[in-house]
Amino acid sequence: MHFTSEQRLDDGVLEREFTLGEIPGTLWTPESAVPAPLILMAHNNGLPKAEPRLVARARLSAAYGYAVATIDAAGCGDRPRSAAAEQARADLRRAMQAGEPVDEIFESLVAPLVENAVPEWRTTLDALLALPEIGGPVGYSGWTALGIHLAAVEPRIAAAGFFAGGYVPLAQREEARQVTIPLLLLLQWDDEGNPRQRALDLFDAFGSKEKTLHANLGGHLGTPWFEREDGDRFFGRHLK
Repeated sequence: MHFTSEQRLDDGVLEREFTLGEIPGTLWTPESAVPAPLILMAHNNGLPKAEPRLVARARLSAAYGYAVATIDAAGCGDRPRSAAAEQARADLRRAMQAGEPVDEIFESLVAPLVENAVPEWRTTLDALLALPEIGGPVGYSGWTALGIHLAAVEPRIAAAGFFAGGYVPLAQREEARQVTIPLLLLLQWDDEGNPRQRALDLFDAFGSKEKTLHANLGGHLGTPWFEREDGDRFFGRHLK
């Protein structure tokens, strides 16, 4: 892991950009000298690690005392995208605008992204846990499809916070039964981009004995501000 830049932010959080082979990432760490528990924070498919909502969540969690890391996994952010993925994105936009079924297109786009991203997240986790300022345990926050697969194959993930969950590949819907860690699922009740009933069915499918559903009125971008703090309190119960 090679750090390429760093800056101390106004809230005392240290923000560092890094590269790990071809993987670009950002690490936020709190002021405390004590090794901090780690949260892996993933954006939804294709979005960059510098997406403002993700950065805001990461900075708040770091200010609460967590180390927070995100990466641009294969096919996401500024990293090269395959011609097949770009065609699938174009087909998906066209189908949604026309009100046509999108499940098959969605599978062709997201399923490969998840499969390719998980190994890079695990490689990143190896490198992060070797840093003296980071301890354990490890949490995951963000993109549901990726988080399900990562939690199912990575035993170091101790708790997870997922967002939405309406559009999740079939493989991850089946895999959800293998996820037994404590989890929190955030659902925007009026989210036009995530079918509500599918999200509720996915919540039922999780194998966790401790699972919490937070459903709020509003569309995809309308997650209430207090859910950020509730998320940090959730991780506080399981990572500290």
